[in-house]
Amino acid sequence: MSKIIIVDDSVTMRQQVKRALEPGQFEIVEAVDGQDGLDKVKADKDIDVMILDINMPRMNGIELAEALHAEGRIAAGLKIVMLTTEGHADLIQRAKTAGAKGWIVKPFKPEMLLAAVQKMAA
Repeated sequence: MSKIIIVDDSVTMRQQVKRALEPGQFEIVEAVDGQDGLDKVKADKDIDVMILDINMPRMNGIELAEALHAEGRIAAGLKIVMLTTEGHADLIQRAKTAGAKGWIVKPFKPEMLLAAVQKMAA
């Protein structure tokens, strides 16, 4: 069973993402902001996919992706899907440079998110 971490400061958004992923029967971990996400990914090497918001307190999603990339965690197999309201080309490029493999704009279609995560977790 693949382990997924949802990193978003919105409780409502984390719940929506969890519901969208239920058919995939993933093990779900939640993080309330970028720093919490970084701490949890460092502590749990079994996390396969990260669903990551950009706009969060303490550490934003781009900073988190860049930190994980610098530590080699992306190279070790962690896959990142950005799930955000942002669509600016410069942010997308920064995320890709940091190793993000997908970009989904909120509001999202649950079936699209599930398909993206299933593909990355396989």
